[in-house]
Amino acid sequence: MGKNKLKKFADMETMDCVFQFPWAIIKLGGCPMRGQWNEKYFHNDNPIVLELGCGKGEYAVGLGRRFPEKNYIGVDIKGARMWTGAKQVIENEMTNVAFLRTSIEIIDRMFAPGEVSEIWITFPDPQMKKVNKRLTSTLFLNNYRKVLKDNGIVHLKTDSPFLYTYTSELVKINNLDTEVNTSDLYSSGLADDILEIKTHYERQWLERGFTIKYLKFHLPHGVELKEPDIEIEPDGYRSYHRDQMSNNP
Repeated sequence: MGKNKLKKFADMETMDCVFQFPWAIIKLGGCPMRGQWNEKYFHNDNPIVLELGCGKGEYAVGLGRRFPEKNYIGVDIKGARMWTGAKQVIENEMTNVAFLRTSIEIIDRMFAPGEVSEIWITFPDPQMKKVNKRLTSTLFLNNYRKVLKDNGIVHLKTDSPFLYTYTSELVKINNLDTEVNTSDLYSSGLADDILEIKTHYERQWLERGFTIKYLKFHLPHGVELKEPDIEIEPDGYRSYHRDQMSNNP
């Protein structure tokens, strides 16, 4: 591990806006903040919004600046990236943004039922070969419902045609109430101050001519979700690093 990463990890141990708990604590009793994020950290009753797979936390920080009446928590397992957003929170003295270093698979151990109002999923790995690893699969959506308020909102912003097609079909066959569904956000006329927050990688994909897809839908409780049964053409570039681009935007 490089010295820069080690320094960032050391920094985060001292940052009040960053939460990370040993697995032994989570396994035995769950997250100490579970059900108490508003009371113990934000000190208000404002809605809590998660950015899952937050990376550098561009959306959590950007939304926090625009909407001081909401609380934002960026969630990611990779702490070195999260350091960037946490540093901005401290430098700008933001009190409505925090970061949680944990696996999304155990999100229900970190938040109580109904504690979360909205979820943002920004540019995740589309996981074209592994359905259960897709952050919009029924496996993950069912897990989100354990912490989301009934009919809470899920946002997906992606460059991946594969993930967009998959999620659009999942939303359709499950009759999920959909507010926005566009395959080309910045040419749709729908982009506003919120949606124009751009991550580092999003700017790179836009520069290369890739279109950005966006879905905003509601996730009700008590409904059995079904997986779509369709063939989807794979993306024409690598699903993880995405550093081998083709002309398939």
